[in-house]
Amino acid sequence: MTTYKILVVDDSPFMRKIISDLIETDPLFHVIDTANNGREAAKKVVELKPDVVTMDVEMPEMNGLEALKIIMSQRPLPIIMLSGINEQGMRETIMALENGAFDFIRKPSVSNSQDIEEVGQQLRRQLHTAVHALERNRKRAEQKNMAADVAPSPYLQDSQELQEEGKQPSTEPQAAPSEKKTSKRDIDKRLEQGRPERFQVKPASPTPNTTARPSRPEVTTDKQAQDKRPVAPKPADPRHVSKPSFVTGTPVKKQPEIPTKPVREEEPKRTKPVVTLPAASSFKKEIEKPVAPVSPSMSTPAVNRPAGVERNTAPWRQLVAVGCSTGGPRALKSLLENIPANFPAPIVIVQHMPPNFTRSLAQRLNSLSRITVVEAEQGMVLQAGTAYIAPGGYHMTVARNQGSYRIQLTQEPPRNGHRPSVDTLFASIQPFTELQRHAVLMTGMGSDGAREMKNLYDSGINSTIAENEDTCVVYGMPRSAVELGCVNHLLPLPEIAPKLIQIVK
Repeated sequence: MTTYKILVVDDSPFMRKIISDLIETDPLFHVIDTANNGREAAKKVVELKPDVVTMDVEMPEMNGLEALKIIMSQRPLPIIMLSGINEQGMRETIMALENGAFDFIRKPSVSNSQDIEEVGQQLRRQLHTAVHALERNRKRAEQKNMAADVAPSPYLQDSQELQEEGKQPSTEPQAAPSEKKTSKRDIDKRLEQGRPERFQVKPASPTPNTTARPSRPEVTTDKQAQDKRPVAPKPADPRHVSKPSFVTGTPVKKQPEIPTKPVREEEPKRTKPVVTLPAASSFKKEIEKPVAPVSPSMSTPAVNRPAGVERNTAPWRQLVAVGCSTGGPRALKSLLENIPANFPAPIVIVQHMPPNFTRSLAQRLNSLSRITVVEAEQGMVLQAGTAYIAPGGYHMTVARNQGSYRIQLTQEPPRNGHRPSVDTLFASIQPFTELQRHAVLMTGMGSDGAREMKNLYDSGINSTIAENEDTCVVYGMPRSAVELGCVNHLLPLPEIAPKLIQIVK
């Protein structure tokens, strides 16, 4: 049996021992060595060539964020960050995810054996996901290199789709639900099946365009999206911009992730306040037992908008719902920083993340985006030009009341193993047929969101978008939606924001 080499990095000898023991309870993994700071970690990555690194965020001499940047520029590989729940640790964790970290978990409480075991289970799940993605990319790279008669590189992955037996992936529209109805049993069966190596859209004969909703979805590939986007700014080449560097296997170059676009120069950046996080002393209590959400009258918002941010009272008739998981913070950064300030719709987002970290994520994205980005709170009225991120530990839904659409938060049981759940959010917008609705699924493991995207598609949603395999950190959630035949536009990450700008008017 193949075992994978893990390097454990933490400045605490006791924590290094705990993390190492948790990892080695799984025979698939072997802790090849440990390091007590980022500088030592960067050196040992080059010398020992581990498959995955677990990296503490806060360390003396060189912290985890600085070490991450060095490692990803020299020898890219999956790095899982271990973060404390203090303000600085959470903020640096979010920045680490933006800079190519595979994922993160919070550090366990050394005095709580149950918490240590729970963190161990989470860590082993993430390690399995990381090595699965690593093997997938190695296999695709080897197939590509063999086809080109080039010696394979263990970490190199070309961003273009592999050509198998000389066949091109079909770009014809998929069969419509009206022509081939998918039963609930079929959906359950497909979602439970193991991950295939690749997916190709089956060709079908196109139907004439009519004013009614077409019976066949428009499946837009990378090149088609470029040809059909006359008003959106030209996105960057996904081969050089969007993929995390441990996937591409190429060192990180000092260049902006997304080149400057004309729309950014035309629109003034709105002034935003700095959202103050609560005191670090309150975090542990909130993590262990989240406080039940406030249940105000639906006619009154629970929380006022931050001072200094103008209330956008412009009417809107469109709504965008987004779901993502592993790799999501980086994907959300790419998406939201390219949405203009006058975007004529609210954006509701579920990112799988623990409590409190979603607040840091919202604050970080708010500082980078021209639209307002907030962590959603009970009773908030949805407004155009604002993105609402579901708080960790709560399901988020959209409810209609007295002529407005508001955020509702609940602590119902997890769905698909997650709370918040993308399926829960997507299901809540299905009744709003008076709105033009758009659903987006980006990188993430599992199938959360795919089932309800299928239901939205069957009910006549205006558009569905999924991130393609080339730019996903983990091609799980989007793949599940593609397999269910409910994706109109299958695009690389840099194409998604321009597509939304084009279709949401």
